[in-house]
Amino acid sequence: MVPTVPCTGMAADGLELDDGGEPMIGMEFRSEDVPAELRFERWRELIGRTHAPSEMSGGHTTDFRASMVLLDLGAVRAWTATFRAVGYRRTPRLIRQSDPELCHVTVLRQGSVAVDQAGHQAMCTEHDLFVIDTSQPYHCQALDGPQPVNGVSLEVPKALLDMRTQGLERLAGRRIAGREGTGALLTQFLNRLIADRHILHPADGPRLGTVAVDLLSAVLAHELNAEEVLAPETRQRTLILRIQAFIQRHLAEPELSPRTIAEAHHISLSYLHRLFRATGTTVSCWIRGQRLERARGDLADPALRHVPACHIGARVGFAYPEVFHRAFRSAYGLTPGDYRHEVFTSPPFRAPEPE
Repeated sequence: MVPTVPCTGMAADGLELDDGGEPMIGMEFRSEDVPAELRFERWRELIGRTHAPSEMSGGHTTDFRASMVLLDLGAVRAWTATFRAVGYRRTPRLIRQSDPELCHVTVLRQGSVAVDQAGHQAMCTEHDLFVIDTSQPYHCQALDGPQPVNGVSLEVPKALLDMRTQGLERLAGRRIAGREGTGALLTQFLNRLIADRHILHPADGPRLGTVAVDLLSAVLAHELNAEEVLAPETRQRTLILRIQAFIQRHLAEPELSPRTIAEAHHISLSYLHRLFRATGTTVSCWIRGQRLERARGDLADPALRHVPACHIGARVGFAYPEVFHRAFRSAYGLTPGDYRHEVFTSPPFRAPEPE
């Protein structure tokens, strides 16, 4: 297993609790908190603790700048990092010395990385995914560019994946599309995880780790044309996430309904309802809740301040202004107009969550 990073206080390497005063599940590293002459070595040590020991080289060793936010999700870890051009090489000697037996996946959000592992070479850019097996030698080179490299990574023990380990060898070092299919679902999940880190609590970690493992398993199985190796529970949870992503994309369409959703996913209407009941809600309630949340965000957006509230409702799929008005007031205790007034004329307003 990867050595545990301390979860409280400030460590000597600049890793500290990133909670904004609230409980969360993350730590943050900033190179500026470390003396300049120690930054490159501290970063190498940090990568060794969060991923696996590797050799590092680069042209910015004397003025190295990097940052990381690390989230502990039980047996799984997620982290987002920003850093200058640097190379990471994991050698057979390092593997013999220490192998956490992890499957690592990175979603690139900025910059380019060249990956070489298991006889595969790939050039990955924004929205691409790449997979690394810590049990095999590899070389990753973050390339110099106008902006530093930024990505979100996931570290999953291979024993947790719903697939044969030998299948991973066929994917290590290859580029995977992150804009479509299960790759897009994993990308969206990781980006949302990082964006919401300040409102997460330690108790959320294991549940989110399970979702991460399910999504990564689904991505790998899809790339290997081996969805049949997934456990039924994994397939079901992944299907729910795919349906929820579909709903998010089509919220603005008033005709969106349980029937159109079931037809789009080639499942029966009754099975769709069973899927959502297992999550503690109904399809219609989930759609309405997502529409209300999007409307609330739009009403608080200064760029949309002069758009009539009824048009905001129509933008998120409420065909009738009176239905939008009633639903919003029922959920938040204020009419859309009153909520907007509170946002722009009062101290920061926090609406209650819809029931």
